[in-house]
Amino acid sequence: MGEMLDIYDENMNYLGVKERAAVHRDGDWHRVFHCWVIYRDSAGQDFMILQMRGPDKDIFPNRLDVTVGGHYAAGETMADGVREIEEELGIKVAFDDLIPVGVRVTVAQYNGLIDLQFADNFLLVNDTPIQDYAYQQEEISGLVALNIDEALALCTGERETIHAQAVGLGTSPIEISMKHFIPVVDQPFYKALVVAKRCLNGEKYLIL
Repeated sequence: MGEMLDIYDENMNYLGVKERAAVHRDGDWHRVFHCWVIYRDSAGQDFMILQMRGPDKDIFPNRLDVTVGGHYAAGETMADGVREIEEELGIKVAFDDLIPVGVRVTVAQYNGLIDLQFADNFLLVNDTPIQDYAYQQEEISGLVALNIDEALALCTGERETIHAQAVGLGTSPIEISMKHFIPVVDQPFYKALVVAKRCLNGEKYLIL
């Protein structure tokens, strides 16, 4: 039997437990953990780290995605989501280190899979160089560090491409355009960049 997930109705009322493959086959609502790693460097430049999804991912392979993302196993709570950070980036953090920025509702379909998610979103301020992360190479092709101001200009169409430092993706820096991101209609990357900027400027009570 494969990985088991808790499933919910569209109002986030708990319904039961189901195997992950069946959840995506049948389009059941389920909960996931998302963490965006951000930092301000010594020169005052703001950055966000994103992962490049591996080529064997069943949904949107080889696309840039949230720094850390994963499903809660059946019975897990939000606090258990920190295990995803250790698994995917190789660093240990406490749940209290995370900054909650709300729940994002996402709907996607890819090659016959239906993905209906309630995504618990968090920020983590951590200036570990991307070269020092022991990232999960079975799931992640590499990491990129996006300059937040440049990435905002990319998202708004002011720039067609930007360059970002990268590990695991061949040359560095690499050229990034919007085609490298998961194609979604509600601009989650733009929203995350705006919230990240506000966080690094010291603002509180942030919602993605």
